[in-house]
Amino acid sequence: MLQTTRRNENFTPLRRVAWPYSQASIPGAPKQHAKQSAGASGGAMPANALIDTGAILALLDRTDRWHDSCVDAFHQLRLPLLTSEAVLTELFHLVGDTRSEMEAAWRFVRSGAVVLGTIEDAELQHVHGLMSRYWDRPMDFADGTLVYLAKREFLSAILTVDHADFATYRIAGKRQFRVLPANHP
Repeated sequence: MLQTTRRNENFTPLRRVAWPYSQASIPGAPKQHAKQSAGASGGAMPANALIDTGAILALLDRTDRWHDSCVDAFHQLRLPLLTSEAVLTELFHLVGDTRSEMEAAWRFVRSGAVVLGTIEDAELQHVHGLMSRYWDRPMDFADGTLVYLAKREFLSAILTVDHADFATYRIAGKRQFRVLPANHP
């Protein structure tokens, strides 16, 4: 679960949902018959970047201070973007209390813009190791899953509003993330 007191400025409940896209309308969205990537669920193409909870919330909420920056960065990335079950858990916990907000989140998730990276039970030890290594941040479980997926899938770009943490985290203990959006609101 997120430490919402530390990240309140990044995660606000939705007030105006904005996800009018379907899979067919998103440039670069995978087709149903596309090849499956290693570790990704469904019949999705390999991802080229990761996406975190705050960025998804910002894409969905036109009033979020990160909305415009995230939309611009999102349109520069080749889809689909890789995420984790932990990110989706945070998303649906934070998305808002109305049915329209929940449905907007589902439209985004099912649009083909994201693909879910699965983490098997045997891989959890790696996430645990990351969380232990970055205990002083502290690294939450969702961030740990994304850092692990970055290593496993050879990705370095991430769409996130959590710049401070992802600028600190290292992929395989060495490589820096390319944190997007580059411009802060």
